[in-house]
Amino acid sequence: MSERMSVQSPAYAKVLLGLPWAIPLADWPSELLSAFPRGISRHTVRLISAGGMVLAVKEIGETVAYHEYRTLKRLRELDIPCVKPVAVIAQRTNDARAEELTPCLVTEHLEFSLPYRDVFSRSLSPATVNKLIRALAVLLVRLHLANFYWGDVSLSNTLFRRDADAFSAYLVDAETGEFHAPLSEGRRLYDVEVARVNIIGELMDLQAGGLIDGDVDVIALGNAVDAMYHELWGLMTEELVVEGDAFKQIAEHIEKINSLGFDIGETQITHETTRRAEDGSTVDVYRVSIEPSVFSTGFHSRKLKKLTGLDVQDRQAQRLLSEMEVYRALHHSDTHSLEDVALDWLVNRYEPVVALTPASLRTKLEPAQVFHEILDHRWFISENEKRYVSLEEAAKSYFDTILPARPDEARIYTALHPDDPDEPDDPDDLDDPDIPDSS
Repeated sequence: MSERMSVQSPAYAKVLLGLPWAIPLADWPSELLSAFPRGISRHTVRLISAGGMVLAVKEIGETVAYHEYRTLKRLRELDIPCVKPVAVIAQRTNDARAEELTPCLVTEHLEFSLPYRDVFSRSLSPATVNKLIRALAVLLVRLHLANFYWGDVSLSNTLFRRDADAFSAYLVDAETGEFHAPLSEGRRLYDVEVARVNIIGELMDLQAGGLIDGDVDVIALGNAVDAMYHELWGLMTEELVVEGDAFKQIAEHIEKINSLGFDIGETQITHETTRRAEDGSTVDVYRVSIEPSVFSTGFHSRKLKKLTGLDVQDRQAQRLLSEMEVYRALHHSDTHSLEDVALDWLVNRYEPVVALTPASLRTKLEPAQVFHEILDHRWFISENEKRYVSLEEAAKSYFDTILPARPDEARIYTALHPDDPDEPDDPDDLDDPDIPDSS
């Protein structure tokens, strides 16, 4: 074996050593391949099932492969949502043909994730478009707060996971990404413009394919990423000028930041001036600078994990925390804190309902998403039938009538077309242009 491996963890080594690296990726045996929803790629990509893992393998130049591998590692260290890098396989040779083979970047498949095209194959509404674009805008803000320039922002280079009634976005392709300290405004705004142009093009493709109604203004939808991004960026970074009851206004501002899943760092409050109001009273004016905490996004998910150990998406966590508050009000006195009732809620409320999920349906959605949808289903039944509905009754109805019709999102398999074996579907490398290393 002449290959050189850079492996993220020894846990992967045994699986990787058993793969046929001396064969061009396009010629790998079909028994290794997993079929997923198709992503457009100019690289040869395969989704591999081996050792109980699903791995994305992409043939790519060595310099770019190592750059992307290191970039993804650093992004994950900063708690930025992205796919997990596993290894770079370099110095591959095909002894039978006496030729060098292109190196490979290996990443983990992100469970319960969806490419944007798969989302649109199930929901055609402009509201869904807005949810995806907003998720991408939030991801872009998080990247820019970490001084990361993406360079190729698009729906295609992103994976989406359901997050209660919204989506969370994960970076997939980091070939053109770079860290800058600090990130210039020019690079930041260029990222936003690239996102806008790419999204419009992607939505036009969907519209041409009949996945979006022809009457929908996809240009306006694509332009929305610019407005959403600047709204979020302003909320995170601009100074706040407040008058009068400054602390109430600051608290409301921080709550709005937290509602988006961001925590805050240092807060500086400066007494700017005192002015006289029309009624003759004096009014204090304060200038407030709030530093977003780049390394501690996921405000609600971190809080829930601390209380219960559950590791879920941020909006899911927000919904579960709200349900925990209701449980506390109904079953405990006012003297009990959320910390006091968290274990009781977990053992007697959340886990019993999730455990009711039939074994055959457990790969449909993440448990926290199932619980969220059961809560919505209970409200729907109660509103329609004008009566109280227990959580257990709602769960049974949901498992009987709603969940069976949903596709498996843990690993969404589709059959490979026998006449087109060269590009299996790959959610970890979507619309991946062959751009040279930008460093």
